[in-house]
Amino acid sequence: MSIKNIRLEVMQFLEKNVDSFVEQYLIPVEKIWQPSDFLPNSEGENFFEEVKELREIAKELPYDFWVTLVGDTITEEALPTYESWLMDVEGVDQVENGGNGWSKWIRQWTGEENRHGDLLNKYLYLSGRVNMREIEMTTQHLINDGFDIGTGTDPYKNFVYTSFQELATYVSHNRVSQIAKKFGDNKLSKMCKMIAGDEMRHHHAYSEFVTRIFQVDPSEMMLAFQYMMKQKIVMPAHFLRESGQKISSAFEQFSDSAQRIGVYTATDYVEIMQKLINKWEIDKISNLTDEAEKARDYLMKLPARMAKISERIVIPQESHIFKWVEPARL
Repeated sequence: MSIKNIRLEVMQFLEKNVDSFVEQYLIPVEKIWQPSDFLPNSEGENFFEEVKELREIAKELPYDFWVTLVGDTITEEALPTYESWLMDVEGVDQVENGGNGWSKWIRQWTGEENRHGDLLNKYLYLSGRVNMREIEMTTQHLINDGFDIGTGTDPYKNFVYTSFQELATYVSHNRVSQIAKKFGDNKLSKMCKMIAGDEMRHHHAYSEFVTRIFQVDPSEMMLAFQYMMKQKIVMPAHFLRESGQKISSAFEQFSDSAQRIGVYTATDYVEIMQKLINKWEIDKISNLTDEAEKARDYLMKLPARMAKISERIVIPQESHIFKWVEPARL
């Protein structure tokens, strides 16, 4: 049997438990928080006073913070791209008989994720500190341009990616929450903390899928993990560009802002890698082929090697001036 057919069988085997995954890791629409829970109430008599207060507190937040928050928002808003990518993964069927269990999971996961961009976008709009039209154009470009995370349609590689990415977005949103609180913006801090909570829950789900695959197809899962770590995890917004640009270094410049302010750093990348190695107990996986054993050895040594490389990274001290965030507004 081909490797592709084995992967498909494994996905079909795991699909039998999709309903329990949905029940354990996702929250019903009526019970989960919604963006309007944290924003000024547009139906209330105090709406304008609440907006004025939000705008006053927002004045205290620094430039790199705004760049990072905008980049995070745009990343969250490009969700249609991510859903369409996942719907093409082997084992996912969104057509026959209304779709299979995996397509149900992806749609409901997308529904939860969609709230993040909605909330942050509305906050940015009300804050008056950013150029919303430029942000909107960047978001549209990002969706138009699509993305390539290097996984193809391989579910094993995709689940490694989502396990890593969900933990990375948890770190990012949680740090933004901490910085907002430090500058006295308790409401924004709470918004980002709630988003971070969703991301951690989603991380637990995707990493559980990988755990289950290791139990039934350990060698191919190990090789997929090695492949993704070898080529490095690219963030979903790596094709980020500002208006009027075709090829852009905007993502790198956004990443520099995130590193300068301590939201997401090269050290975080290495720590997430180590957490996944520990979570999946890579050192204890048995019944591996010779090739998979070599992959395991590579993975076990990789965090230390990457940590040494991260120590040599020099972050520019001067901020790139984005069209999204004009210093004159701040």
